[in-house]
Amino acid sequence: MAGWSRMMRHRSTKRVAKAVDIKLLGSLSRDDLKKLCGDNFPEWISFPAFEQVKWLNKQLSKLWPFIAEAATAVVRDSVEPLLDDYRPAGISSLKFSKFFLGNVAPKIEGIRVQSLKKGQITMDIDFRWGGDPSIILAVEALVASLPIQLKDLQVFTVIRVVFQLSEEIPCISAVVVALLAEPKPRIDYTLKAVGGSLTAVPGLSDMIDDTVTSIVSDMLQWPHRIVVPLGGVDVDISELELKPQGRFSVTVVKANSLKNMELIGKSDPYVILYVRPMFKVKTRVINDNLDPEWNESFELIAEDKETQYVTFEVFDEDQLQQDKRLGIAKLSLIDLEPETSKEIELRLLSSLDTLKVKDKKDRGTLTIKVLYHPFTKEEQLEALELEKRAIEERKKLKEAGLIGSTKDALGGAASLVGWGPAGLVGSGLGRAGRSGFGAMSSGLSKAGRFMGKSVTGQFSSSKKNGGTATPAGQGDER
Repeated sequence: MAGWSRMMRHRSTKRVAKAVDIKLLGSLSRDDLKKLCGDNFPEWISFPAFEQVKWLNKQLSKLWPFIAEAATAVVRDSVEPLLDDYRPAGISSLKFSKFFLGNVAPKIEGIRVQSLKKGQITMDIDFRWGGDPSIILAVEALVASLPIQLKDLQVFTVIRVVFQLSEEIPCISAVVVALLAEPKPRIDYTLKAVGGSLTAVPGLSDMIDDTVTSIVSDMLQWPHRIVVPLGGVDVDISELELKPQGRFSVTVVKANSLKNMELIGKSDPYVILYVRPMFKVKTRVINDNLDPEWNESFELIAEDKETQYVTFEVFDEDQLQQDKRLGIAKLSLIDLEPETSKEIELRLLSSLDTLKVKDKKDRGTLTIKVLYHPFTKEEQLEALELEKRAIEERKKLKEAGLIGSTKDALGGAASLVGWGPAGLVGSGLGRAGRSGFGAMSSGLSKAGRFMGKSVTGQFSSSKKNGGTATPAGQGDER
C-alpha cells in the first residue's frame, strides 16, 4: 500500500508538470513555435495562417476513386510528351506501359488564403501524398530495354493557386497553378526493375531521377506556371503569363584543378550551363586538360530574377560511354546588379543537394564573368515574338534527328538562323557581341499549355520544344 501510494503521488506530480508545460506552449508566439518545431510539422502548426481543412480531406477521400480514374488518362497524355522532351541522351524511349494513381487519396495539411494583388485571390495548399499508384515505365536504352516499376511514391509540396477575378459569372476568369520553390518540392520513390536488374543499364536510376527533377523545376516550379482560362469568354490573361525580365551575358572563362576521371591521360572537360534544364547550352571540349580555358560567351534570359539561378555543370567527354560529371555549381541571379560586369569564381560540388554530397574531395573551381541587363517594355515584347520563331527552329532540329530530345545541349554545331540583327540560334539564344536581345535560353514561356501559356479544354498531348545556343565566335559560316 505504501508503494502504491508513492507511485500515485509520483504520477500526480508528473501530470501537474505536464499541464504547466502545455500551458507554457499555449502562450508561445508564432516565431517561438517555428523555432521549436522547425520543418517537421505541417504548415498550419508552424504558421497559423495555414488553416486545417479536415472537412475537405473527408470529401477528397470519397471523391478520390472517381478523380483517380478520370485523371489517369489526362495525366498520362500530359506527362508522356514531357518524358520524351526531357529524357537523357542515354535513353532512346521513355513511356508508360502502365499508369494508375491508386486508391489512397492525397492529404491537404493546411490552406492559406491571401490577397496579394488587387483582383486576385492567392491560395497556398500544403499538399502531401503517400500513394499506392501502379506505375511502370517502359525504358529503351542503347544497351538494353526493360520495364521499371515506380514504388513507395511520396509527394510533399506547397501548391499555389491564383484566381483571377472578373465581374461575369462564374466570377473567375482564369486560374494559375504552380509549385512554390520554398519549401522545395519533394518527390520520393523507389525504382525496381521488373524481371531484370537496374544494373543492366548503367546509371539508369540517376537518369530517371534527373528527368523527374528537370520536369518539376522547369515546368511547374514557380515562377513557371500553368494558366487556365475559364468562363468560356475571351479574357486578357497577359498579366498572368510568364514574361522575360532581362538578359544576362555569361562568359565561361576557365576552370582550375578539375578532378581527373581518366585512367590514362587526363579528362576532356566541357561546361553545360542553363537557367532551365530544357534550354541547355555548352562550351567546346578541351582535350586532356585539368585547367582548361574556354573564354566562350552566352546570353541567357531571366524570367524571375528573384528566384532563378544559372547552373554550371562540368563534364568529362567519353567516346565509349556516358560522359561523367566532374562538378556542378550555381549562381543566384538575385545577386547580380544591373549593367555591372562581375567576375566570379565558383566552387564545384558533386551535387547541389547537400544531403546527397558524400564525396567531400575538392573538385576544383570555375571562373565566369556575368553582366545583367533588365529589359524595357519594348525589348520584352520583341523577345516574346522572337521566342515563337525560336521554338519552331528547335522543333525542326528534333524532327530532323539532329537532337535526341529537346533537353539536349548544343554548342557550336547548332544551325544559325539569322532573324534580323539579333542573329538567333536554335531557341533564340544569340551569340554574345551581337545587338538585339540574344538569348531565349530560359525559354520564357513554351508553346502549349505550360510556362505561362494559356490552356483551353483538357490538357493535350502536344509536345513542347525548347532551344539552344551557339557559342561566341562559332557558326558564322552557317
